[in-house]
Amino acid sequence: MDKRMTAADVVGQLRDGMTIGIGGWGPRRKPMALVREILRSDLKDLTVVAYGGADIGMLCAAGKVRKLVYAFVSLDFIPLEPYFRKARQEAAVEVMEIDEGMLLLGLRAAAMRAPFIPTALGLGTDVLQINPQLKLVASPYDDSRDWVAMPALKLDAALIHVDRADARGVCQIAGPDHYMDDLFVRAADKAYVSCDELVPSDFFHADPENARKVFWERNRTTGVVHLPGGAHPSSCAPLYGFDVAHFKAYNASAGEPDGWQAYVEQYVNCGEEEYLARVGGLEAIRKLPLPVF
Repeated sequence: MDKRMTAADVVGQLRDGMTIGIGGWGPRRKPMALVREILRSDLKDLTVVAYGGADIGMLCAAGKVRKLVYAFVSLDFIPLEPYFRKARQEAAVEVMEIDEGMLLLGLRAAAMRAPFIPTALGLGTDVLQINPQLKLVASPYDDSRDWVAMPALKLDAALIHVDRADARGVCQIAGPDHYMDDLFVRAADKAYVSCDELVPSDFFHADPENARKVFWERNRTTGVVHLPGGAHPSSCAPLYGFDVAHFKAYNASAGEPDGWQAYVEQYVNCGEEEYLARVGGLEAIRKLPLPVF
């Protein structure tokens, strides 16, 4: 079974109005090459679910987003993603702003095909005030408590970046944390994965440690796109860290009158091969220092 695709093939299977989950965490292991391919497309009116970073900021700046579901949108050392900040302050998108754990439970409920998961998260906080769609549910047991019924966050598609994958859709995440990527995949009807390295299938049999870094079954992977450096400017530990200088320039562009248009012209419209050249090439990306947790 050969699931190899191009980034254009992936975006060609997405439709206006879809709910798209984007894996990774802030500036860490985001499928940025796939995001850039969306930026080059006519897709619009998306609902995006993510532990957000530049993926959300760029999609908002390009007018691709109707609604955001997120726990945060940050570049870590830049606490608030700049183009997300602009979209939020201008009320340009509808939002569901929830706790990190609530987002996890929403994905888990969708992965389990359950309508909701009861939780104490959010009780006594403004999360319930700013999200009136969230409901409380009474416990059927002796505790006589009310719980937040965190609804399932069902995804039409998930976009994920991994270290390695084979043509069958076996995916490996070798970094210190796979975040919630397995839940994004399981919560989605289809999951499209970009990888830094495309490996033969016997790679996963040669060393048991390789198999231990596989977090979902290959039947959950719809398509595999070989995109070396495809997480840049976010990190893909242990292969490379996030590009601090690039993010600083990107952040500064949000304060310039035509900053977004200039960024798009330099780093998006050029195509992915030229993008890699303009950021110094794959060799330079692989030398980026790893973030310290």
